[in-house]
Amino acid sequence: MKDMKYLLSVLIGAMSYGILSTIVVLAYGQGYKLGEVVGTQLLTGCILAWLLALYTKLRATRKQRSAVSSGVSAKPAPARLTWKHRLLLMLAGAPTVVTGLLYYQSLRYIPASLAIILLFQFTWISVLIQAVSKRQRPDRITVLTLILLFGGTLLAAGILNQGAAEFNLLGLMLGLLSAVSYSMFIIFSGKAVPSAHPAYRSAWMVTGGMLLLFIMFPPYFLFNGLLWSQLLLFGFLLGLFGAFIPPVLFAIGVPHIGGGMAGILGAAELPVAVLLSSFVLHEQVSLLQWTGVVLVLLGVVLPELYKLRWGNARSVRSSSV
Repeated sequence: MKDMKYLLSVLIGAMSYGILSTIVVLAYGQGYKLGEVVGTQLLTGCILAWLLALYTKLRATRKQRSAVSSGVSAKPAPARLTWKHRLLLMLAGAPTVVTGLLYYQSLRYIPASLAIILLFQFTWISVLIQAVSKRQRPDRITVLTLILLFGGTLLAAGILNQGAAEFNLLGLMLGLLSAVSYSMFIIFSGKAVPSAHPAYRSAWMVTGGMLLLFIMFPPYFLFNGLLWSQLLLFGFLLGLFGAFIPPVLFAIGVPHIGGGMAGILGAAELPVAVLLSSFVLHEQVSLLQWTGVVLVLLGVVLPELYKLRWGNARSVRSSSV
């Protein structure tokens, strides 16, 4: 029952990411621009992240005082982040902004159901980057995974039904570039001050991303009164489901269920995004495209299931010796 709580935590976090594309398309429908949408998302996400960091600090201080008053040895307070660490975390947050800009901009040209499928290409792109950087050939299970992902993408994108010429080339390129950017975020974020508390890491990374965005797109919406329109609602929802809930829930659940199971549950983002684009945005998703979605999910899940099964089989052999 305790494990179920952590499984649900990661699952809900992944599903939260799947809501974003639908909210962005609805915001575009109200006439809001890219910088305004992403800017309000990061602003509200940054505020929520720092509120969580403040709560975390107050809670730790309260526990220490309680331990001292009761005569129990308290856990040492975590080391304070230096400005070098803070700068590294802020730089690590930059790829999330680039990913958001590319992904949200692609939604202007291609359907949300296709944009999320293109973003999911980060799975094989990450494998390719790792293989090139380590100069190692992918193993058989990785090759099979790449084949499933490629075939599933062709089906899910509707390319076999309609042909590539039916889609906007700029939108396709932006979607694929968002996958490349997300792959870089995965690689760099895990290496940026991993010893820091997740609440502080998240707050500084979101802060860095927000500052970068405000340099690229000056936040005029803060002063021209646009913030107090429907833009605030869209920004709050995007910040809540994109910059706050998933990092918090992942920080709670992933340490207890492991990265392999987290990767499997993280694939829930894809069907949620496609379902919402179909029912809320009324985008047409054929049976062949749903088959492709299933293949993409299978490609995401397969290597993790293989690792789990291989790890269990190895532990059984070692215990029998």
